[in-house]
Amino acid sequence: MFADRAKIIICSGKGGDGHVSFRRELYVPAGGPDGGNGGKGGDVIFEVDKGLSTLGDYRHRRKFSAKNGEDGSKKRRHGADGEDIILKVPEGTLVKDAASGKVIADMSGDNLRQVILKGGRGGLGNMNYATSTMQAPKYAQPGKPSVELEVLLELKVIADVGLIGFPNVGKSTFLARVTNAKPRIANYHFTTISPNLGVVDMDGHGFVIADIPGLIEGASEGVGLGHEFLRHIERTRVMIHLVDAASTEGRDPVEDIYKINNELKAYNEELLSKPQVIAANKMDAVCGGDDPVERLRAEFEPQGIRVFPISAVSGSGVRELLYCVKEMLDSLPQEQITFEQEFFPEEIYVDKSLPYTVEKSQEEEHTFVVEGPRIEKMLGYTNLESEKGFMFFQKFLKDNGILDELEEAGIEEGDTVRMYGLAFEYFR
Repeated sequence: MFADRAKIIICSGKGGDGHVSFRRELYVPAGGPDGGNGGKGGDVIFEVDKGLSTLGDYRHRRKFSAKNGEDGSKKRRHGADGEDIILKVPEGTLVKDAASGKVIADMSGDNLRQVILKGGRGGLGNMNYATSTMQAPKYAQPGKPSVELEVLLELKVIADVGLIGFPNVGKSTFLARVTNAKPRIANYHFTTISPNLGVVDMDGHGFVIADIPGLIEGASEGVGLGHEFLRHIERTRVMIHLVDAASTEGRDPVEDIYKINNELKAYNEELLSKPQVIAANKMDAVCGGDDPVERLRAEFEPQGIRVFPISAVSGSGVRELLYCVKEMLDSLPQEQITFEQEFFPEEIYVDKSLPYTVEKSQEEEHTFVVEGPRIEKMLGYTNLESEKGFMFFQKFLKDNGILDELEEAGIEEGDTVRMYGLAFEYFR
């Protein structure tokens, strides 16, 4: 069965604890502290595997955890870092926070690898706490705890063009006619249960087209395949609306188009803003009577939707339709539709009751020091090496009033801000 949704629990690795020990060797009776630091916990990383097409790997396993960092040990030995866990997903997968439904990552386009949960930092061993007045510290820092998060994985296929229409209007036959795809074709009175993708070759320039699972009334409310159909339309740039112009099963093609567009609007009003073209299929089965194409044109071409009579079986009219679709694609922006990050897992680490301080350095000119448990905890979990992680940390400083306090302390553009071994140049 095609799997395009999965709900799993992911867990980062705990940081290893710092170690308390003292150097004890022959002829060195008071060698001082030599407890090593704990290793960093493993990260949870999502990575695109272009060989995957479903989320089937996540149907039968619920929890995925990175390894914990090892504790430090004597003789200043650092604990080993915990092993990362890398979760492979198909291109086009959204990673969402299960509780809020907000997007954490869109695994498509240039975003082929992203750290979702950062492992906890390792604790400092007692060798780091020795001072001129405290030469034998008997304490070390524990490692930062692991973090657990329930996420929803949701696959939205990546295609330039989506085929929409009621079941049994000929979408699979049309796809087989115009692409290299080989969908199962028969006179089913139910719908295809998984998206079929193929590439249309137009004089050396192609586009990707998807036969997306067919609609029934009530789909926007989850009836039938419901959302499993509708979510796959969101990335497409143009829609080909197939209808049975011959009414071989007694359906009214005009009513069918309105019913499907109503389902699109109920699910996401923005879907109706996507360009559409109507393919009046099964024209080889039309026998006398009123011309269904003229009726469709009279109804929809005043709305800016062109109508093309075609036969997916014989291929009649298909070439003209495809050239029209190619022109529509060429006139639209080329960038791929992606979903912006709405939820930053680092937010769940913030404890606003923890204190912090903002002070001007007494030792270095044009330097300010920001410290405190709130800052230390956030730095322990934020992936500053990624652009999104760094942007989130800047937002954290602003939302917590830290930037305002730096301004009040007299910071100027180009000054340095130090935070637990990290240095940043300040810009407004």
